[in-house]
Amino acid sequence: MVIIAYEYIDPLWQPLPDPQAWGQEIDHWVLDVEAARPQLRYWLQRLVPGYWLLQQLSALGQTVMEVSDRLRQLETAGMTVIALAEGYVSNRPPAGDQFLSLWDQVKQQLHQQTRCHNHARNRLKHRPPPGRAPYGYRRGKEHYVIDRAAAGVVKDFVEHFLLYGSLSAAVRFIAHTHHKRISVATGRRWLTHPVYRGHLYYQGKTVIPQTHAPLIGPDEAAQVDRLLRRQRSLPRRSASAPHPLAGLVICRECQQRFGRTQVQPYRQPSQYAYLRPLHCPLSPKCRSIPYNAALAAVIDQIAERLPPAIAELCLPSSPLTTEIAAIDRQLQQLTELEGQGLLDAETAQLRRYKLAGERARIEAQQAQLPPSNLLQLAVTLGQPQFWYQLSAAEQRFYLREFLQAIQVSSRPPQPWSVHLQFIWEPTIGSGP
Repeated sequence: MVIIAYEYIDPLWQPLPDPQAWGQEIDHWVLDVEAARPQLRYWLQRLVPGYWLLQQLSALGQTVMEVSDRLRQLETAGMTVIALAEGYVSNRPPAGDQFLSLWDQVKQQLHQQTRCHNHARNRLKHRPPPGRAPYGYRRGKEHYVIDRAAAGVVKDFVEHFLLYGSLSAAVRFIAHTHHKRISVATGRRWLTHPVYRGHLYYQGKTVIPQTHAPLIGPDEAAQVDRLLRRQRSLPRRSASAPHPLAGLVICRECQQRFGRTQVQPYRQPSQYAYLRPLHCPLSPKCRSIPYNAALAAVIDQIAERLPPAIAELCLPSSPLTTEIAAIDRQLQQLTELEGQGLLDAETAQLRRYKLAGERARIEAQQAQLPPSNLLQLAVTLGQPQFWYQLSAAEQRFYLREFLQAIQVSSRPPQPWSVHLQFIWEPTIGSGP
């Protein structure tokens, strides 16, 4: 007796199944990828007694009536139908309430398939997914439209985060300024979710770029990603500390972080700040150093070392640009093939959807690379007067863009010194 395994998939949203999942005992594996099910129609005209295997009964048609008619046709031809999902075996049919429950289950499966198909068609047309629009947007006819009242809150949140580097501080800022209360997790979602960067995000895995107006521009998005990635290596309280050296200064001998301490001398109006190792295990302990003097030494070293270091870095040309150009050529070829009638519109649309997702993934990788104007930026940062014109928050932002750590030697009786470790340099071990 012949054993046939039959499957139907909607290529718009279902992956291609593996015939090996049915084992080696089957004689034929039949797959339909069109709603008309031409393969099923072909085999229904050539049936012989045997076994007809299904994942679920809904694979036989688009309506309950179609499923019922084709199931009856299979059983009349002497086929034993086995549906794994429902546990249905045609020579042991259910009775009574179980029979009604079986067809309710088939009806629900068909409804789910129709809904998934419609959602997939909307994705191909780059329409937003179902549900409420994200905060800052409202639903338009074909895409998200900026809600100007709410968008101002999101933009102010992003600007505050870029300036001060603290999620919790940005959350408190919009609560005080706009009377909008959100959690830190929601704030992180605003910063990282593709929808706020002008992209659609489907099913937690596919990104379709440039489908609506962004609230976070490409340059800001790249800065946000670098800042969040950089903060993961910093102590929690240092991420948003008001002084620029916070979290960067490490003792070269004991490998302990330096903390900033501020005191006011007796009967003196001015305050004095210095850096000291927080948990130095050595004896005698490493010395504290004046904070302002340490900051000045860091700026002097940046002016001396950063421009030549970037010039010698010799950043290779990114292969990502070549990959993006190749995808653009494929998109152009799709248009030509469709115009020549060699490719149907639905297949071309599905291919464009997949290429758009791949392009978005590559662009996200490209955004993490150093900026193209890195050499020009290094010349500006190599001027000490530029640093003294910046605010403390701006100094902190630029220092974290280029520095992995500031290593300090302060063992007595030698004078203290600083050594900068750039983010592209390997980690330096502790000194003697």
